Amino acid sequence: MSETGQVGAGDEWPRSVAIIGAGTMGLGVGEYFAAAGVRRIRFSEATPELARQVPERLVRRVRGHVEAGLLSEEVVDRASAVEGADDVASAVRDADLVFEAVPERMELKHEVLAACAAAAPEGATIASNTSSLPINELAVAVEKPGRFLGMHWFNPPEWTPAVEVIPAPATDAAVVEGVMGFLRRIGKRPAVVGDGPGFVANRIQMALFREALACVQSGLASPREVDEVVRSSFGFRLPFFGPFIIADMAGLDVYGSIFETLERGLGESFRPPNALRSLVEEGRVGTKSGAGFMEYTDEEREKLLLERDRRYAALNELLGKLPPLEPGPDGDR
Repeated sequence: MSETGQVGAGDEWPRSVAIIGAGTMGLGVGEYFAAAGVRRIRFSEATPELARQVPERLVRRVRGHVEAGLLSEEVVDRASAVEGADDVASAVRDADLVFEAVPERMELKHEVLAACAAAAPEGATIASNTSSLPINELAVAVEKPGRFLGMHWFNPPEWTPAVEVIPAPATDAAVVEGVMGFLRRIGKRPAVVGDGPGFVANRIQMALFREALACVQSGLASPREVDEVVRSSFGFRLPFFGPFIIADMAGLDVYGSIFETLERGLGESFRPPNALRSLVEEGRVGTKSGAGFMEYTDEEREKLLLERDRRYAALNELLGKLPPLEPGPDGDR
């Protein structure tokens, strides 16, 4: 977690945050907000007794990260100032931002979001942390839904930079802009995405996992071997580049040929996508032609490829210095 993107005294929003639910995600987001310098953080839990335990739980979590050298000692003091509220209404009564992080059950989220909307200030932004539930269906529980959106953090929330921001059709543009600005200011890398099944990250992640499992079930490799191939090949590239620039650097004509081979062996689900075919037919085959999904001048191409090599070399050197994180002999199933 970076402490460089702290909320300063001149920042107007949010000065007070209510977090509803102190499970893995809620507590982790609370730690991140505390480290970022959010002035007031108040938790609500399923019972008043559980809520009163949250500050102690949060301090223990922070101390563990301080002892590991991941946070500075001053974050302990910030975590100690976090409050537990007896109920949702008490937690949200003066909040600028309400962050709902209860379990992924539509009925429960509807109940909690309705309570938040009824008790929070009229100008408060209300966000639901959900990894897959439709935001538009959640929005029906929120009075004045223009202040509501999805805010999907990833586990562990303290260290994973991405946050998917998912507006509902009724969400005010100013609310989206405010949330995006806040997240950037505290060191996250947010992206506005649409309200489709699984949004973006989980749609892609589940497709990857589906095919990884299919490779194991068909006898191509064990789980351990699949993990090694993924993390040491395209997974190695992903900290620096997304799939479209990676494809451009590899060559879209090469991707087209791979798809054709996969289609012959695995069926129509691997038919080369029309968007890919069209680009190849136009001669836009990636960096080598100056255009693919993106466009590149000669100077931009050379700079990109050199920077790619520098980053890959640096990561390879770093990984060589780290101890392996491998399961025991029973790790494959």
